[in-house]
Amino acid sequence: MIVVNTETIPGREITAVLGLVQGNTVRSKNVGRDIAAGFKNMVGGELKGYTQLLVESRRQSVERMISQGNELGADAIVNVRFTTSAVTSGAAELYAYGTAVKLAGVESPAMTEMTGA
Repeated sequence: MIVVNTETIPGREITAVLGLVQGNTVRSKNVGRDIAAGFKNMVGGELKGYTQLLVESRRQSVERMISQGNELGADAIVNVRFTTSAVTSGAAELYAYGTAVKLAGVESPAMTEMTGA
């Protein structure tokens, strides 16, 4: 699956737009990360616990978005964007979304099985 944050894929022709695909996750902070972040705030620097939390959240959101694209039979997801929102005190949602598309010259897995290619 090709996943890009641009509206097109250089050298590829989009033949069909299949629709919006999305993935999200809601994560909460934990006491250990909060304590470490409190100490780090005093001296400055990267809050590695929160960085890791965001990396995991982004990965899971993208995986869920790709899963929806696969269900639609997409070859690619274009114009991918991320957004966040507070859900409740101490919890936030990370939301990934994009447009699932078909590309010229890419056979679907079902077609490949039928033709033996």
